[in-house]
Amino acid sequence: MPEADGTLAWDATTVVVAHVRAGGAQGLGWTYGSPAAAGVIRDHLAGVVTGRSAWDVPAANEAMSRAVRNAARPGIAAHAISAVDIALWDLKARLLGLPLVHLLGTARSEVPVYGSGGFTTYGDRDQERQLRDWTAGSGIPRVKIKIGESWGSEPARDLERVSRARRTIGEGAELYVDANGAYTAKQAVRLARHLDAEGVTWFEEPVSSDHPAGLAQVRAAVLPDVTAGEYGYTLPYFRHLLAAGAVDCLQADVTRCGGITVWLRVAALAEAHGTQVSGHCAPHLHAHAAAAVPNLRHLEWFHDHVRIENLLFSGGLDPSGGAVRPGAGGEPGHGMALRADRAERYRSG
Repeated sequence: MPEADGTLAWDATTVVVAHVRAGGAQGLGWTYGSPAAAGVIRDHLAGVVTGRSAWDVPAANEAMSRAVRNAARPGIAAHAISAVDIALWDLKARLLGLPLVHLLGTARSEVPVYGSGGFTTYGDRDQERQLRDWTAGSGIPRVKIKIGESWGSEPARDLERVSRARRTIGEGAELYVDANGAYTAKQAVRLARHLDAEGVTWFEEPVSSDHPAGLAQVRAAVLPDVTAGEYGYTLPYFRHLLAAGAVDCLQADVTRCGGITVWLRVAALAEAHGTQVSGHCAPHLHAHAAAAVPNLRHLEWFHDHVRIENLLFSGGLDPSGGAVRPGAGGEPGHGMALRADRAERYRSG
């Protein structure tokens, strides 16, 4: 089924996988985005990483960032760096025989998750089924749907879907919405009155995160927490959001921002501003890093990526009860392994 949010529609998702090897061990990382990220890894990053010490992941991350300076680090190159960085951290933990969270340093044993999907292309039955699977089926007490359909041009349907979602999950679960930057600031403020009535507590990217002042304007006028950050490719991007007073919770995506190395720095930056951080998408790649920071709010259990990660990789986590427990089984690294036969079946190009 084609899927859509407020500003984009898609019918396929590409996973770019990176492997690194040293000392008889192999590390695994991946990102979601353009297949061109594979070319960046091959042409710009592999030669920079090859021959470096497997222990010095931040040094490798910095070298990769410098190598793509003239190849436009934000965007596709950042996706590529992220995949390799994740693989390097996984490799280091496997060489040491440790779960990655123990290498990073555990701050919590459980990572709260929220069910995320509720695409604007869903009919009533599909939305209800998905929400019930999370709340009644898995016991996840917080869920999110997409709104802002067609660049905010269908507000009546947006509001009806929010009300229907609340009726589906009842009063005992938290309800979040994500507009993916579809609204204008004044439109978002007007719609927030209805969100308040339905007990919505998380209003993600009501306006584009390219406009921190607009986010700050909405944040000052509405009751739900205003959140953004998923499109951050460099550390200064997150500083700008925080300096503008644009968010109540800072989101960051480990597959985009520069990998685990930079994601941890984003979390520290948020903590210095008295702000929590939330992991965006790619739940199995975020879980160990998320368990290593004290100011974590939660992790997005995103429908598309959960489906893909359980299909293509073994070692998936169980969100039953609304939390995952990375490293609980003692497996080294992040515990995931590529299912080579399935990956070959879905290989592109």
